[in-house]
Amino acid sequence: MSERRILILTNRVPYPLNDGGNLAVHAMIEGYQKQGWKVYLLSMLTSRHPVSSADISNLFPGIEKLETVPVNNDITIAGTLLNYVFSRQPNHARRFASRAFDKRLAEVLKEFQPDIVQLESVFLATYVETIRRHSKAVAVLRMHNIEYQIWERLSQEVKNPVKKWYLTNLAKRMRKFEVAAWKQFNLLLPITKDDAALVKFLYHYANMTIAPFGIDTDNIPEQHAEHWVGYHIGAMDWIPNVEAVKWFVSYVWPEVYRASPAFRFFFAGRNMPDSFHKDLPEGVWCEGEVEDANAFISDKKILIVPLRSGGGIRIKILEAMAAGKLVVSTGVGMQGIEAVSGEHFYVANSARQFAEVIKKILSDKPAAEKVAANGRRLVLTRYRQENIMNSVVAAIEGLL
Repeated sequence: MSERRILILTNRVPYPLNDGGNLAVHAMIEGYQKQGWKVYLLSMLTSRHPVSSADISNLFPGIEKLETVPVNNDITIAGTLLNYVFSRQPNHARRFASRAFDKRLAEVLKEFQPDIVQLESVFLATYVETIRRHSKAVAVLRMHNIEYQIWERLSQEVKNPVKKWYLTNLAKRMRKFEVAAWKQFNLLLPITKDDAALVKFLYHYANMTIAPFGIDTDNIPEQHAEHWVGYHIGAMDWIPNVEAVKWFVSYVWPEVYRASPAFRFFFAGRNMPDSFHKDLPEGVWCEGEVEDANAFISDKKILIVPLRSGGGIRIKILEAMAAGKLVVSTGVGMQGIEAVSGEHFYVANSARQFAEVIKKILSDKPAAEKVAANGRRLVLTRYRQENIMNSVVAAIEGLL
């Protein structure tokens, strides 16, 4: 087999490694490297997610090249209104339209001559035309989630009628944009079975291979003496995370605290809203942005995932399970993970259920430890990076 050349496009520099999406990109790039492929990464250096040149220079040693193109993707009221009135595309796609990126992409396609071009966001689908015009490469879309689902679920959660109306409209536009985008690719890589089933329902002829996040079993963070306390960590510039923590602290925690007053909950994440540092109830601590995510979680036993919207797969859940943590999550949070409640994790979808589950865990820690051990075994077999990459590479090779 000849050495393959793959160009990967991202709508942000995949750094820092405390974000699920960035971790997923890293795992995929490492997977292709281990297959012996030449990897060229072309990333947007966006205004909303700036990364220093020093950090960029240390990323991905051994790949062919990492190149960035500055892109202003700020969200403005004027831009949002103009998009709503004059464009059929969702504002999220418009914000990643860049002449400079398009120009450099065309040049890289001619210089690098890739066999495969993989896009790590559906919002980069507007560049498929450029890829087709300047290359004969197989076009692959990695689907971290189904975007319209996120906004559809958020619209169902909000009470404000104006915001609900806007989010409902945005979800409809997003759905139309996504389905049209899927049809432009030779191969789709959904991250969960649920996502794959939905794609197949909306686009019957889709060519897909399910590619969940792969755990590098040689690099699982070391755990220290663990305390039976709860924690949550996630990027707080992602709306579903913000809504989840708000709901848990405001509505769930009072029930949990009444049932288990000795229990403690710690949460952290970058871009933490100032409001989360104020007037926290007894037993809850906000750590803000932590310098070392592994150090933050290493001495805490129970991962709390109160997500009520969102899509894709929660990479931090897989990492936590692989490290032997005990996961308590909503059904939405566990979406796409082939785990059974009571065997690999505990499900809780209401304040009462969270309170009951946590009380049960604390009253029988040996039984809870068995559930955590089962979860670890599941992840280390089903979500092993090498196995996932072998299936992805086989699907791509079948198109070359």
